[in-house]
Amino acid sequence: MEPRCVECGFPIKTLFVQYSPGNIRLMRCENCKAVADEYIECEFMGSLWKSIFAFLLLDAYRSLLLKRNEGEWGSSMSFSSIVWTFEEIVVDVFVGNFVFFCIFLLSMRLMLNTSIQISRCKDILLAILVSSYFKIFLIATMVWEFPSSVIFIIDLFVLSSNTVALKG
Repeated sequence: MEPRCVECGFPIKTLFVQYSPGNIRLMRCENCKAVADEYIECEFMGSLWKSIFAFLLLDAYRSLLLKRNEGEWGSSMSFSSIVWTFEEIVVDVFVGNFVFFCIFLLSMRLMLNTSIQISRCKDILLAILVSSYFKIFLIATMVWEFPSSVIFIIDLFVLSSNTVALKG
């Protein structure tokens, strides 16, 4: 399938030239002289943001399941306690993941004894997000009742998958 200009639909050989990772030059259409596809730069960042959102959403659901299994979540809760529980979940998810990534990047820096570039951080973040696909099994807990130990088994699968992804 041949790429085409988004402005006039004229066939184009290539949409961009990559000089180095993260350094690209967008090509112009020979027919209308406009940039052939100005949104090509946004595709990676859009998928990264969607992956981060799905990752955090599944992590929040995991925290909610743990709170429900601990008995902190019930049908007779007041509105203020529901709001307080959701605040706890949001703080738990964001602070927990921030600490995880900071400790991970710091330990990589200390073990490898090098500085980590921003482009490398994006690659590491994407590897962790994609390798956390086992979190999708949390959706099954919406349909079937599972003991809370299943959540920890899923966490072990996610951690082992992250390890394999970062090893390569």
